[in-house]
Amino acid sequence: MRMNLALLNRTSLSIIIVALVAGTPAATRAEVKPNGLFSDGAVLQRGVAVPVWGTANDGEKVTVRFQRQTVTATAKDGRWLVRLKPLKAGGPFTLTMTGESSTLTITNVLVGEVWLCSGQSNMAFLLPRAASGAEALAAASDPQLRLFTVPRGALDTPAADVTGQWGESSPETAAKFSAVAWFFGRDLRKALKVPVGLIHSSVGGTPAEAWTARAALEADPELKQILERYAESVTNYDPVAAAAKHKQALEVHKAAVAKAKAAGETPPAAPRAPADPRHGTGRPGCLYNGMIAPLQPYAIAGAIWYQGEANSGRAAQYQKLFPAMIQNWRQAWGQGKFPFLFVQIAPHQNMTPEIREAQLLTWQKVPRTGMAVITDIGNETDIHPKQKEPVGGRVALAARAIAYREKITFSGPVYASMKVKGQQAVLSFTHIGSGLTAKGGDLKGFTIAGADGQFTSATVKPLR
Repeated sequence: MRMNLALLNRTSLSIIIVALVAGTPAATRAEVKPNGLFSDGAVLQRGVAVPVWGTANDGEKVTVRFQRQTVTATAKDGRWLVRLKPLKAGGPFTLTMTGESSTLTITNVLVGEVWLCSGQSNMAFLLPRAASGAEALAAASDPQLRLFTVPRGALDTPAADVTGQWGESSPETAAKFSAVAWFFGRDLRKALKVPVGLIHSSVGGTPAEAWTARAALEADPELKQILERYAESVTNYDPVAAAAKHKQALEVHKAAVAKAKAAGETPPAAPRAPADPRHGTGRPGCLYNGMIAPLQPYAIAGAIWYQGEANSGRAAQYQKLFPAMIQNWRQAWGQGKFPFLFVQIAPHQNMTPEIREAQLLTWQKVPRTGMAVITDIGNETDIHPKQKEPVGGRVALAARAIAYREKITFSGPVYASMKVKGQQAVLSFTHIGSGLTAKGGDLKGFTIAGADGQFTSATVKPLR
């Protein structure tokens, strides 16, 4: 009986295994999939070769058709890429991608100007919060202005794809979009009369090193110190000790709240929980990996940038870091020195002027960059000034001059030189348009010092 039972068990097991193998379907082949930027409503860059890429089965032949062009590639290591010849502005068109067993159709595609819009909180600042946001939203409907927001993501290795959705500008879509970027795109649409696509990728409170590839930081001895300090912060972080310290701070805060309430005063803010440096959005390279790398090499006209507040305490370092970040992006995109336009942050009570100087020096030293000055529309007590319409407008002027070669004055006066004549110091400026004027009387904000080095307010008037 034992032998028969053992035989029966082995026989049954064999039958079951055969049945399972026979019932297993053949391995399914993955469908051709493009990068997430190639989706319904997308805008492709005009006038340049346009990369189109994605994933497919290794060795699979992928054919892309668009505007009488047909290009083919074979997937290698699961990835494929083709390049369309330069396109003319227009649309809507249809883009198709065909593999061995599937065809994907992308509709409502426009060809025009594509700009990447990035930075920290002043770029992330939403349109409804802007001083003129309500009026802008009421007039936001424009099917030829397209908006794409990159989901927030901080990664330790570069992402290969991005999720998101292109949307036509409307009161609903614009309400969830960057104010500066939207005003910039609106003004470009008016000036260029072609479709405009905006890719918004920003995170508040983040330093420039988070938006720079680690390899770019490692390549420079001075910038490599950023990586070394970060590694040290990770080593020194003790989650148990940090939690205990935070618990103690909460007890102190609890007592302070009770005391404030008893005195009829405003209670103090609660202490923040300790941040693990391994997971913060400020760690070197993390936002480049998660929010910039997956966009490459999508064809763009250029980039606009509004950041610097998080680096204001390291202005001398920013003189090297900011140009390194720009070079990093340009090299990664492989489009040469595409225009990179940025906003010089407004004066604020918690920031020194050296950070604005670092931005000015970047503009003066790095080719094909432009800077929008917003000193007159800032707020010394609010790090997020609400006048965003003129900010976007000034960056759009810089784009028209630098990217589109219009002969217009896109910047306010910039100091060039000084000559002393008797009791006067005569200053010369560039970017003066038809000449300098002093609205409302004498110019303010100038100081002067003699040999003793003691500065005092200066009386300044334009020369006639």
